[in-house]
Amino acid sequence: MRAKRCARATWALFLTLAAAAPAPAADAADPVTPASTRPSAPVPAVGRAWPVGTRPAVLRGWLPPATPYGRGHRGVDLSAAPGTPVRAVAPGRVSYAGRVAGKGVVSVELTGTGDPPLRTTYQPVRASVRKGDEVEAGEVLGRVEPGDPHCTTPCLHWGLRRGDTYLDPLSLLPPWLLHRGPSRLLPVLGVALPA
Repeated sequence: MRAKRCARATWALFLTLAAAAPAPAADAADPVTPASTRPSAPVPAVGRAWPVGTRPAVLRGWLPPATPYGRGHRGVDLSAAPGTPVRAVAPGRVSYAGRVAGKGVVSVELTGTGDPPLRTTYQPVRASVRKGDEVEAGEVLGRVEPGDPHCTTPCLHWGLRRGDTYLDPLSLLPPWLLHRGPSRLLPVLGVALPA
Protein backbone atom coordinates (compact mmCIF):
# COMPACT_ATOMS: atom_id res chain seq x y z
CA MET A 1 0.00 0.00 0.00
CA ARG A 2 2.82 2.34 0.95
CA ALA A 3 4.61 1.57 -2.33
CA LYS A 4 1.48 2.58 -4.29
CA ARG A 5 1.24 5.92 -2.47
CA CYS A 6 4.94 6.56 -3.10
CA ALA A 7 4.55 5.74 -6.80
CA ARG A 8 1.52 8.08 -7.10
CA ALA A 9 3.39 10.88 -5.34
CA THR A 10 6.42 10.44 -7.62
CA TRP A 11 4.19 10.47 -10.71
CA ALA A 12 2.33 13.59 -9.51
CA LEU A 13 5.65 15.35 -8.86
CA PHE A 14 6.85 14.41 -12.38
CA LEU A 15 3.68 15.79 -13.99
CA THR A 16 3.92 19.00 -11.98
CA LEU A 17 7.56 19.55 -12.98
CA ALA A 18 6.84 18.72 -16.62
CA ALA A 19 3.98 21.23 -16.74
CA ALA A 20 6.08 23.95 -15.10
CA ALA A 21 9.11 23.47 -17.37
CA PRO A 22 9.53 26.20 -19.99
CA ALA A 23 8.82 25.17 -23.56
CA PRO A 24 11.90 25.00 -25.76
CA ALA A 25 12.25 27.90 -28.19
CA ALA A 26 11.45 27.05 -31.81
CA ASP A 27 14.59 27.29 -33.84
CA ALA A 28 14.91 26.96 -37.61
CA ALA A 29 17.91 24.71 -37.02
CA ASP A 30 16.07 22.61 -34.42
CA PRO A 31 16.88 19.00 -35.33
CA VAL A 32 13.77 17.72 -33.54
CA THR A 33 11.34 19.57 -35.81
CA PRO A 34 11.44 17.96 -39.26
CA ALA A 35 12.16 20.22 -42.22
CA SER A 36 8.88 19.18 -43.87
CA THR A 37 6.84 20.81 -41.08
CA ARG A 38 8.97 23.86 -40.25
CA PRO A 39 7.39 27.18 -41.11
CA SER A 40 8.75 28.85 -44.21
CA ALA A 41 8.19 32.06 -46.10
CA PRO A 42 4.50 32.64 -46.79
CA VAL A 43 3.11 31.34 -50.05
CA PRO A 44 2.12 34.18 -52.38
CA ALA A 45 -1.24 33.70 -54.09
CA VAL A 46 0.28 33.89 -57.58
CA GLY A 47 -1.99 31.26 -59.14
CA ARG A 48 -4.14 32.41 -62.05
CA ALA A 49 -5.68 29.10 -63.12
CA TRP A 50 -6.64 25.71 -61.72
CA PRO A 51 -4.42 22.91 -63.04
CA VAL A 52 -7.51 21.09 -64.40
CA GLY A 53 -10.98 22.41 -65.14
CA THR A 54 -12.44 25.57 -63.63
CA ARG A 55 -12.97 24.36 -60.06
CA PRO A 56 -12.42 20.60 -59.85
CA ALA A 57 -13.48 18.50 -56.87
CA VAL A 58 -10.71 18.00 -54.32
CA LEU A 59 -10.73 14.23 -53.81
CA ARG A 60 -8.01 14.26 -51.14
CA GLY A 61 -6.56 17.29 -49.39
CA TRP A 62 -3.09 18.23 -48.21
CA LEU A 63 -1.90 16.52 -45.00
CA PRO A 64 1.70 17.45 -44.11
CA PRO A 65 3.87 14.60 -42.86
CA ALA A 66 5.15 14.73 -39.26
CA THR A 67 8.60 13.58 -40.43
CA PRO A 68 10.39 13.81 -43.80
CA TYR A 69 9.52 10.18 -44.62
CA GLY A 70 6.36 9.95 -42.49
CA ARG A 71 2.79 9.30 -43.50
CA GLY A 72 0.82 12.16 -44.97
CA HIS A 73 -0.35 13.54 -48.27
CA ARG A 74 2.14 15.91 -49.87
CA GLY A 75 -0.31 17.61 -52.23
CA VAL A 76 -3.95 17.55 -53.29
CA ASP A 77 -5.76 15.17 -55.61
CA LEU A 78 -8.10 16.87 -58.07
CA SER A 79 -10.80 15.05 -59.99
CA ALA A 80 -9.69 14.81 -63.63
CA ALA A 81 -10.55 12.32 -66.36
CA PRO A 82 -7.75 10.82 -68.48
CA GLY A 83 -6.95 13.15 -71.37
CA THR A 84 -7.89 16.30 -69.43
CA PRO A 85 -5.50 19.18 -70.23
CA VAL A 86 -3.16 20.04 -67.33
CA ARG A 87 -2.38 23.76 -67.11
CA ALA A 88 0.32 25.76 -65.33
CA VAL A 89 -1.23 27.57 -62.34
CA ALA A 90 1.29 30.44 -62.57
CA PRO A 91 4.13 31.56 -64.85
CA GLY A 92 7.45 29.78 -64.52
CA ARG A 93 10.07 27.53 -66.06
CA VAL A 94 9.70 23.76 -66.50
CA SER A 95 12.32 22.15 -64.25
CA TYR A 96 11.37 18.54 -65.08
CA ALA A 97 9.20 16.77 -67.64
CA GLY A 98 9.54 13.01 -67.77
CA ARG A 99 8.83 9.77 -65.97
CA VAL A 100 9.33 8.91 -62.30
CA ALA A 101 8.55 5.36 -61.14
CA GLY A 102 6.56 4.79 -64.33
CA LYS A 103 4.41 7.94 -63.95
CA GLY A 104 4.54 11.06 -66.09
CA VAL A 105 5.62 14.07 -64.01
CA VAL A 106 5.90 17.77 -64.84
CA SER A 107 7.49 20.24 -62.37
CA VAL A 108 7.48 24.02 -62.80
CA GLU A 109 9.57 26.53 -60.81
CA LEU A 110 7.35 29.57 -60.34
CA THR A 111 8.71 32.98 -61.36
CA GLY A 112 9.28 35.61 -58.67
CA THR A 113 8.51 33.43 -55.65
CA GLY A 114 11.75 33.84 -53.71
CA ASP A 115 14.88 31.80 -53.12
CA PRO A 116 14.49 28.90 -53.28
CA PRO A 117 11.56 29.35 -55.66
CA LEU A 118 8.25 27.59 -55.22
CA ARG A 119 7.93 24.47 -57.37
CA THR A 120 4.65 22.88 -58.44
CA THR A 121 4.45 19.25 -59.53
CA TYR A 122 1.73 17.53 -61.52
CA GLN A 123 1.27 13.76 -62.00
CA PRO A 124 0.37 11.54 -63.85
CA VAL A 125 0.84 13.74 -66.91
CA ARG A 126 1.82 12.96 -70.49
CA ALA A 127 3.97 16.07 -70.97
CA SER A 128 3.74 18.37 -73.97
CA VAL A 129 6.51 20.64 -72.62
CA ARG A 130 10.24 20.10 -72.08
CA LYS A 131 12.72 20.99 -69.36
CA GLY A 132 13.68 24.66 -69.69
CA ASP A 133 10.45 25.79 -71.39
CA GLU A 134 8.98 29.07 -70.12
CA VAL A 135 5.25 28.74 -69.43
CA GLU A 136 2.49 31.22 -68.67
CA ALA A 137 -0.42 30.77 -66.29
CA GLY A 138 -3.07 28.66 -67.99
CA GLU A 139 -0.68 27.21 -70.58
CA VAL A 140 -1.16 23.49 -71.24
CA LEU A 141 1.68 21.35 -69.83
CA GLY A 142 0.28 18.00 -70.95
CA ARG A 143 -2.70 15.71 -70.39
CA VAL A 144 -3.75 13.49 -67.49
CA GLU A 145 -2.58 9.91 -68.08
CA PRO A 146 -4.92 6.97 -67.45
CA GLY A 147 -4.39 4.10 -65.07
CA ASP A 148 -2.79 5.75 -62.02
CA PRO A 149 -3.64 3.73 -58.87
CA HIS A 150 -2.93 6.76 -56.62
CA CYS A 151 -6.65 7.66 -56.51
CA THR A 152 -9.75 5.49 -56.43
CA THR A 153 -11.18 7.58 -59.30
CA PRO A 154 -9.24 9.33 -62.09
CA CYS A 155 -7.32 12.29 -60.68
CA LEU A 156 -4.39 14.67 -60.95
CA HIS A 157 -2.00 14.87 -58.01
CA TRP A 158 -0.83 18.49 -57.58
CA GLY A 159 2.04 19.26 -55.21
CA LEU A 160 3.95 22.33 -54.02
CA ARG A 161 7.40 22.64 -52.43
CA ARG A 162 9.85 25.32 -51.38
CA GLY A 163 13.22 23.59 -51.17
CA ASP A 164 12.59 20.44 -49.08
CA THR A 165 9.40 21.78 -47.46
CA TYR A 166 6.03 20.56 -48.69
CA LEU A 167 3.28 23.18 -48.78
CA ASP A 168 -0.45 23.23 -49.53
CA PRO A 169 -0.80 23.90 -53.29
CA LEU A 170 -4.27 25.41 -52.78
CA SER A 171 -2.53 28.32 -50.99
CA LEU A 172 -1.26 29.43 -54.43
CA LEU A 173 -4.79 30.29 -55.51
CA PRO A 174 -6.26 33.68 -54.58
CA PRO A 175 -9.66 33.71 -52.82
CA TRP A 176 -11.50 34.88 -55.95
CA LEU A 177 -10.31 31.77 -57.79
CA LEU A 178 -10.81 29.37 -54.88
CA HIS A 179 -14.33 30.41 -53.96
CA ARG A 180 -15.81 31.86 -57.13
CA GLY A 181 -18.97 30.10 -58.22
CA PRO A 182 -19.98 29.49 -61.83
CA SER A 183 -21.22 32.42 -63.91
CA ARG A 184 -25.00 32.69 -64.12
CA LEU A 185 -26.91 34.48 -66.84
CA LEU A 186 -29.92 36.36 -65.54
CA PRO A 187 -32.89 37.44 -67.66
CA VAL A 188 -32.86 41.03 -68.88
CA LEU A 189 -36.30 42.51 -68.38
CA GLY A 190 -37.75 45.12 -70.72
CA VAL A 191 -35.60 44.18 -73.72
CA ALA A 192 -37.21 42.67 -76.80
CA LEU A 193 -35.99 39.23 -77.85
CA PRO A 194 -34.12 39.12 -81.17
CA ALA A 195 -36.19 37.95 -84.12
